[in-house]
Amino acid sequence: MEVGSVLNFLQDKSILITGATGFLAKILLEKILRVQPNVKKVYLLLRAQDTKSATHRFQNEIIGKELFKLLKENMGANFSTFLSEKLTLVPGDISLENLGLEDSILKEEIYNQTDVIINLAANTNFDERYDLSLGLNTLGAKYVINFAKKCGKLKVLVHVSTAYVCGEGEGLILEAPYHMGQSLNGVTGLDIDAEERIVRDKLSELQQMGAKEAEIKIAMKNLGLSRAKLYGWPNTYVFTKAMGEMLVGQLKGNLSVVILRPAIVTSTFKEPFPGWSEGVRTIDSLALAYGKGKLTCFLGDLNAIVDVIPADMVVNAMLVAIVAHANHSNCESIYHVGSSVRKPLIYSDLQEFGFRHFTAKPLINKDGKDVKVGKVTVFNNMDSFRRFMFIRYILMLKGLELANTAFCQYFQGTYLDLKRKIQIVNRLVDLYKPYLFFKGVFDDMNTEKLRIAAREREVETDLFYFDPKVINWNDYFLNIHLPCVAKYIFK
Repeated sequence: MEVGSVLNFLQDKSILITGATGFLAKILLEKILRVQPNVKKVYLLLRAQDTKSATHRFQNEIIGKELFKLLKENMGANFSTFLSEKLTLVPGDISLENLGLEDSILKEEIYNQTDVIINLAANTNFDERYDLSLGLNTLGAKYVINFAKKCGKLKVLVHVSTAYVCGEGEGLILEAPYHMGQSLNGVTGLDIDAEERIVRDKLSELQQMGAKEAEIKIAMKNLGLSRAKLYGWPNTYVFTKAMGEMLVGQLKGNLSVVILRPAIVTSTFKEPFPGWSEGVRTIDSLALAYGKGKLTCFLGDLNAIVDVIPADMVVNAMLVAIVAHANHSNCESIYHVGSSVRKPLIYSDLQEFGFRHFTAKPLINKDGKDVKVGKVTVFNNMDSFRRFMFIRYILMLKGLELANTAFCQYFQGTYLDLKRKIQIVNRLVDLYKPYLFFKGVFDDMNTEKLRIAAREREVETDLFYFDPKVINWNDYFLNIHLPCVAKYIFK
C-alpha cells in the first residue's frame, strides 16, 4: 500500500459529500477547507427541495456552527468570497434515483468534474421507521453507487458505515465484507428487493385500513425491529446499514470503493480545536441523564469494552484512505476506525470519569442549585434489572391502577405518566442492551497498515493523525469530552 501527500491530492480536486449537515460531514468539510484551501470544488448534497432551502440549511446547520471559527479567522474578510468560490450547494435526496438532482446542468457538471464521492448520509436512529431507514441507509447506498458510475473522472468512492454492522458479534470482529443474502441468525435468504416489497405492502395495508400517521409510524418502527431481529441484527439502523454495504459490494463494478466503519464517534480530540460536538451522541445520552441527576441505576457489564473514537480521527482516517485507494479500479477496502484493540476503554472507566467530572463541576438546575450526583447502581444482568423495575415501579403502577379504579379515575394522569415512563425504559433497554453487554472488539489491521504506510512515507502525520494510542482517556474525558458535553449539550 502506498500513501502520498494528502494535501497534494486534495489540491484542484472536486469532491461530492452527501449527508452534508451530519456531524462527521461538517468536520470533514471544515478540515478540507482549512488545510487545503486550493481544493477546486466541494459539492454539498443537502436534503432540500430547492437551492433556497439548501442555502437556508447550509447557513443554519453548517457554516453558522462554532466549528468553523478557526477557518473564519484564517480567511478574515475573504471568508464569504472563499465559500462562494469553493462550495456548490446541491439540493437533492440520496433515497431517490440520481440523488434527486433536478437541475440537469448542475448534474452534468458533477458527472464531469467529481474526483471523489464521500457518502456520509445516514439515518442513525436505532428504531427509525423501516421505510425511511431502508430508503436512506440501504437504497441510498445503491443510488450513490449508480450515480458514481456516471462520474467520468471519479477516482474513489468512500461509503461511511458503522462498525456495529456486525450485529451482536463476539471476539475479534474482522474487517470483512457482507455479501448479498448473508444473515447473522441462521435464517437464510435475506433479499433486499423482498424487504422493499414488504415495506410497500405494509404501507398499502395500513393506508387501506385508514390508519392515522401516528399508527403508521409505530407500525413501521415495529416492522423494522422485527425484520432486523429475524436476520440477526439488533436494530433497524445497523440492519439497514449492513444491507447498504451489501449493495455497495454487489454493484461497485470497477469503482475503487472504501468502506469506513467508525465505532462510537465522540467529540474532536484536537482539530479544529479539542472538544467540539453537537447533539446527544450515543454515550452522551448517559452523561446527559447522569449529569442532571436522573440516572441512578444502569444496566450493563462494567467490564465490557466500549469502543469510542474522536471524530477528527475518523475524518483523518477517511482522507488518508482516499489517497491510498484513488485510481485502484475494482477495489473494495474496509477499515474499522475505533479504539477497542489498540486503546481499550471499559464502561467502569466511563462511570468513574462521569462521577469525577460532575462532582467537581456540577451542572446547575433550574433553581440555580448544583445538581448532586452519586455512584450509579449497576445491574449486570437482565433478571436483576427486571426485579428492580418490578419492586420500584411495577408494583407502584399496580397500586395506582387499583387506586384509580377506586377513586373514579382520579389518578389517571399519574398512572398514564408512570406507565409511559416504564414503557420508554423497557424500549430503551431493548434497543441498547446489545451494546451494554457487547463482547466484541474491532480488528483494525487494515487501518493499522494505513497508519504504517502513512508514517513510512512521512505523509503529514501531524495533520492527519488517527492512532488512538496517543489518547490519554483520563485527560480526554475529564478535560475535553465531558466539558464539551456540558457546553454544547446542556446549554
